[in-house]
Amino acid sequence: MEFHYPNGKKFKPATTVEKTKKTKAKDFTYSNRGMTLEEDLNETNKYYLQSEIAVIHKKPTPVQIVNVDYPKRSAAVIKEAYFKQASTTDYNGVYKGKYIDFEAKETRFKTSFPLNNFHKHQIEHIKQVLNQNGIAFVILRFSSIEEVYFLEGKHLLSLWNRMEEGGRKSITISEVQEYGHRILLGFRPRIDYIKIIDKLYNLS
Repeated sequence: MEFHYPNGKKFKPATTVEKTKKTKAKDFTYSNRGMTLEEDLNETNKYYLQSEIAVIHKKPTPVQIVNVDYPKRSAAVIKEAYFKQASTTDYNGVYKGKYIDFEAKETRFKTSFPLNNFHKHQIEHIKQVLNQNGIAFVILRFSSIEEVYFLEGKHLLSLWNRMEEGGRKSITISEVQEYGHRILLGFRPRIDYIKIIDKLYNLS
């Protein structure tokens, strides 16, 4: 099956061989490639929903199907599809009357978080949410040391602006610890980011 970006460019996922070569060549960053952070957040949001705490969902990726094959009457195989538009952030919803919007990212680096993990349109989206008094943030996981942090959108914007002005292209772990809030992994919920929201916005 072929996928294409909104500009028509063909989407080419990395092959297993390519991924292996990259891993051997250097420590690299990734966004939910192993699905670990995503699965943990999905379980967390499921717990929030079932416990009537908050309604937060992962945003679906809009796809337009353009070519379908029917090898059998009972089965259809998608041969070609396009991403309709660039995605914004991963999750959104509502909590105690407040609009919640956030992105989730992972890295294998231990001492910094590369800002190229984010896209310009995601930064613009976070800025727009904050301008409307919504609650926007990112959840960062340093998978090699298994640490998870909640970083407010305003701090991400500041660090992004620093990069655009010629500054460093990553957030150091010390900056994440200074501006962010560590989330200790639990059982139910697994990643309790609502507890951080309560503290920051006096919603408890």
